Amino acid sequence: MKILYLTYYFEPDLCAGSFRNTAIVTELARQLETGGVVQVVTTQPNRYQSFSQAAAAHQKQGNVLIDRVAVPAHASGMIDQIRSFLTYYRAVQRLTKNQSYDLVVASSSRLFTAFLGARLARKRRVALFLDIRDLFRETILEILRNRWFTKLLAVLGLNPFLWFVEQYTFGYAAHINLVSEGFRSYFKRFPQATYSYYTNGIDEEFRAIPPSKNLIGPASVKTILYAGNIGEGQGLHTIIPQAARQLGKGYRFVVIGDGGAIHKLKSAIEEEGVDTVELRAPISRRALAGAYQEADYLFVHLNDLAALTRVLPSKLFDYGATDKPIIAGVAGYAADFVRIHLPNSLVFAPGDVVDLVAQLRTTTYRTQVRSRFRAQFQRQVLVSALASQIRQTILLATNPPIPSEFATFESKRG
Repeated sequence: MKILYLTYYFEPDLCAGSFRNTAIVTELARQLETGGVVQVVTTQPNRYQSFSQAAAAHQKQGNVLIDRVAVPAHASGMIDQIRSFLTYYRAVQRLTKNQSYDLVVASSSRLFTAFLGARLARKRRVALFLDIRDLFRETILEILRNRWFTKLLAVLGLNPFLWFVEQYTFGYAAHINLVSEGFRSYFKRFPQATYSYYTNGIDEEFRAIPPSKNLIGPASVKTILYAGNIGEGQGLHTIIPQAARQLGKGYRFVVIGDGGAIHKLKSAIEEEGVDTVELRAPISRRALAGAYQEADYLFVHLNDLAALTRVLPSKLFDYGATDKPIIAGVAGYAADFVRIHLPNSLVFAPGDVVDLVAQLRTTTYRTQVRSRFRAQFQRQVLVSALASQIRQTILLATNPPIPSEFATFESKRG
């Protein structure tokens, strides 16, 4: 049995996609043991320009074969990312040429890794398993519609193209795992697939964080920590500088990370004239666990976009492993998830500075161990079930037919 596993991010890269897929592949290889091989085709670490770590281009770990493709450096801009992905796309085609597989697995947040998986699976007439971490079409179209010079492109050109890509990709999948149940209604038009909803989870680095020893005093400067990607989806520039100005010297924001919207955050900090926001470069997971211990509050925020009401930020699982209060500027499914599963959290609408400041000032500070959450969302438990689902998909889906509406496309493209 041979499985092709496509993921744009893999260890030692620093991002949720890397952590998730590394854990899944490790568990899948364990379950297959000597009965199968997993070939991973991924990229050299490239998530952040400010943090890079060398990794072997070709690596064998037991029954796992890893190929890492060197892609052009990018600053998370759209053109840069397209160029980088095209390099990956061509390399995957080359590395898998004349190879046969029993299953193609693709983990994708930006749709096109999933599309690549569909191309390869269709060509070989084997089953396709998708792990979908975001809704790219819905999100990118909403972002572009908010920019007047790209609105026409988004509506008239990009939308039909991405719709076709989704039909071609999702319409062929034998099984689709969705990391957020908020995505459920979006996939109703693809009834041929079976579905699962295995979320992100808590890694051991964060499960090992000890409970806080001392509560902060009323006169202490309180530290609010955000750690992760700084992009349009997070919209940190719309909330942190303004909140820092209103909260004053009694609070300090620490932002650890990098991303395509960091320049907007820096500009907003300058415009607000605040000196209580500290920006730090990305750090290792072990160092990050220490930063969580030092913080008083843990902060997460999603931009005020309708598409983001479906998503479930992976950062919530790291934060939930601690006993620190969580400040969550989220709406929709994520807000419901926080209220149900994460006690000792302050939830406010994205971008609502007034509510955020009011809740911070009126809510008594406390810590609370979230024992039920820690037990329910262990990464190892979740990836074990997901790996079993991947193996089951091979058994249940053998030589799936190509839907007739795409037969001509396949015969021409080969």
